[in-house]
Amino acid sequence: MKIRPIAFVLPQFHPIPENDIWWGKGFTEWTNVTKSTPLFKGHYQPQLPTDLGFYDLRLPAAREAQANLAKEHGIHGFCYYHYWFNGKRLLNEPIDEMLTLQNPKMPFMLCWANENWTRRWDGQEKDILIKQEYSFDDDKEHMRWLCKNVFSDERYILVDGCPVFVVYRQDLFPNIVETAKIWRDIAINEFGFKDLYLCVVESFNKSVDPTFINFNAAIEFSPHEVIKNRINKRGKVKLLEKLGLKDKREYSLRDFKKGVENCINKVLPSYKLYRGVTPSWDNTARKNKKGTIAVGSSPQLYFNWLSSIVKSFKPYSKEENFIFINAMNEWAEGNHLEPCIKYKDAYLKATKKALDNN
Repeated sequence: MKIRPIAFVLPQFHPIPENDIWWGKGFTEWTNVTKSTPLFKGHYQPQLPTDLGFYDLRLPAAREAQANLAKEHGIHGFCYYHYWFNGKRLLNEPIDEMLTLQNPKMPFMLCWANENWTRRWDGQEKDILIKQEYSFDDDKEHMRWLCKNVFSDERYILVDGCPVFVVYRQDLFPNIVETAKIWRDIAINEFGFKDLYLCVVESFNKSVDPTFINFNAAIEFSPHEVIKNRINKRGKVKLLEKLGLKDKREYSLRDFKKGVENCINKVLPSYKLYRGVTPSWDNTARKNKKGTIAVGSSPQLYFNWLSSIVKSFKPYSKEENFIFINAMNEWAEGNHLEPCIKYKDAYLKATKKALDNN
């Protein structure tokens, strides 16, 4: 049965007024990427793009080139992060333009990144730039906007006629069960959809049976899976000595290979869980010495991981057939399929090879 690989896409590659105020004029994700420096010998920073360059996702040509590159390597569609704060949307111009121009011809879905925006990039309660507030009235406004402007697009990804909508942090809602009920009621009774296909992300290693919260399925958030295994202080010192450097800075090292092995051998739950894979992880471009570096990633290890997931995955139905790649372009978190100066297009080629071998 056919699999639909979906890659997460971050839209923060264009300036917006809010980021100008919070981070400085002209800030985009590239600002963090280009200022990054190595923290120890052999540390791959900065990670810089090659084929697509320092693109601006407001430009149709940039969005088209990104989509074409993904399609050429077997990716079925994109899952765009969507930012909604009580009717206020951020980083919305690439998605709005894509909807208006009806290009690129790339299937897509949205994932509501429903955390607070903070100075620490962690969604917590400290140093909040814009807060996420919840209410049933906002649930109604949000779903009406989605049904009217997004779910009706012919490229929007469906399961049995139902638009797929992903929520990143279900645990932040005061009553997610009632919210899902409101959303479904509006989609069905006001806009004529058969229903919604709601997915919850298993972020921060928090798992929940989606049926318990009136959702359809869960999505494994693979970046959090591969940074579970902390390399302790002794192991960190030994590793750095091997690399020829002693370093007391605060960054955290994680064992990427062990994380991948644990993911491959994971005992799967009885509920519907879509598996995920991650090329690599290093968010020191965002957090500098307080960042987390997953050590041991490589195109070959990523290929092995994706191949294993593809071979073992049995779709739940003809259209419940997703595998998620996280991510296409999270450059400031060292997590990208897009070609870079060190690996060129090796991660994309590994993706295509793993998918073709299915």
